Amino acid sequence: MITKVKIHGYRIFREFEFSPNPKLNLIVGANESGKSTLLEAMALALTGRVNGRKASEELNPYWFNTSLVKEFVAKRRAGEAVAFPEIHIELFFENRDDLQQLCGAVNSEVPTMACPGISMNIVPNSDYMDVLEKWAQNPSAILPVEYYVDDWRDFGDRKITNRPRQLVTAVIDSRTVRSTSGVDYHLREILGDHLEPAERAAISLAYREVKASISEGALGPVNMRIAAQHASLHDRPISLAMDQSQRTSWEGAITPHIDDVPFAMSGQGQQAAVKIALAMSRQSDRANFVMVEEPENNLSHTSLTSLLSRMTSLAGVQQQLFVTTHSSFVLNRLGLDSLLLVGAGGASRIPDLDAETVSYFRKLPGYDTLRMALARKVVLVEGPSDEIIFERVFKDIYGKLPMACGIDVLSMRGLSLGRCMELCAALDRPVAALRDNDGIEPSQLRDSVSAWLSSGRRDLFIGEVAHGRTLEPQLIHFNGEAQLRKALQITSQADLLTWMTREKTESALRIAESSVALVPPEYMRSAAEFIHG
Repeated sequence: MITKVKIHGYRIFREFEFSPNPKLNLIVGANESGKSTLLEAMALALTGRVNGRKASEELNPYWFNTSLVKEFVAKRRAGEAVAFPEIHIELFFENRDDLQQLCGAVNSEVPTMACPGISMNIVPNSDYMDVLEKWAQNPSAILPVEYYVDDWRDFGDRKITNRPRQLVTAVIDSRTVRSTSGVDYHLREILGDHLEPAERAAISLAYREVKASISEGALGPVNMRIAAQHASLHDRPISLAMDQSQRTSWEGAITPHIDDVPFAMSGQGQQAAVKIALAMSRQSDRANFVMVEEPENNLSHTSLTSLLSRMTSLAGVQQQLFVTTHSSFVLNRLGLDSLLLVGAGGASRIPDLDAETVSYFRKLPGYDTLRMALARKVVLVEGPSDEIIFERVFKDIYGKLPMACGIDVLSMRGLSLGRCMELCAALDRPVAALRDNDGIEPSQLRDSVSAWLSSGRRDLFIGEVAHGRTLEPQLIHFNGEAQLRKALQITSQADLLTWMTREKTESALRIAESSVALVPPEYMRSAAEFIHG
């Protein structure tokens, strides 16, 4: 298994390092944070390929980190003799017997650490340094990658030309499943791993014999006619025959079928699900790395649930799974304890969550934990009406909605406040949590979540019992009945508290849309001031 990943100079990653979980890694992050780039870099080091093509064929100037290139160009223009930008991707593996042939001490660890590992380096071609130096006298912003080479080596400094057999890797991107070419490179790799060498040889021989029979059979009369027609024009006759060269091997002609329908004509969601299942069901005694990009794409809720259950059941002892996702459902189902938050400098794990908390969210996968993970600041409220009123209070104080200040207001919708606070504490998010007192002294209610509170960072805000048990009587206490009736536009005949309690969401919406000035409950004002900072 991969124990550490280090990336230098590759796309968004100027310097990047992280230590993945041994089995499951759920990679999340904001847009443009580098989730897909991370998997791409790892696959490049494991397979020597990007998008199914060799690194040398895909190499382009945009692989290089833009800030490093800009610095290089600026310093060279200023006359400084700085080194050319390079890309280095290193994967460190656990010290297993079957990986010892990749072992060595040629890596960037300080002090140097001897262990199995592999690196992909994109460096200037030494044969063209004179050309590069001439270009660098007045460099442009685009590196001349034509004079760069890919250098793929293990940690023993031995050059690699083909993927080591121990590093079986499957890459499944459900967003861009290729459906026009029948079988893409990654699926051919997956299917090929299911065949024994003798089976592959037998299929190849049978395929050649079939092509030979076509050449001798159906094409025979055609060739005789061509030879007769052109005998007077050519010294040697022209004939047609099936191509027997390597580029027309059986792997490119055989297509998997699902219920007798060609794989390429299946829906994209089904294609992704099949590829994931094939990749994860391979022999578990081999070092497998499975990388899945956003499995939630193109799948219905039911299909996604089935796929996630299958992924969990198929995960082998020797398989390391990397999944990027934008779905809280995927995150909760597969387990919050496997969460990795990706940023430009690395991917951070969250500290160990209580096993019961992980199980709690697995059973309630619909809750938007991903919003918690990606938010800069969080406000937790009990329900939709509290959320609506808090946003009105915040806007009255600061002139803009919380989201405009980078504050995400989340309704717990009946979930345990303690579980949500534990997750926020593990993520180290600033949190203001609000709740009703329900007739209980606030000091007593704080005890159940005190372990997750932190002075100035995470706090719980509760209205005084004397001001009402829930939000509605709190609003009446601070504003008076006349002002609230004006904001709610209800007649004096209706009992105000009864109506507001019965129509909680409707009353919150009317208050939010009203231009009538209102005084916020004190605990809400305090929460807004706390989270705004």
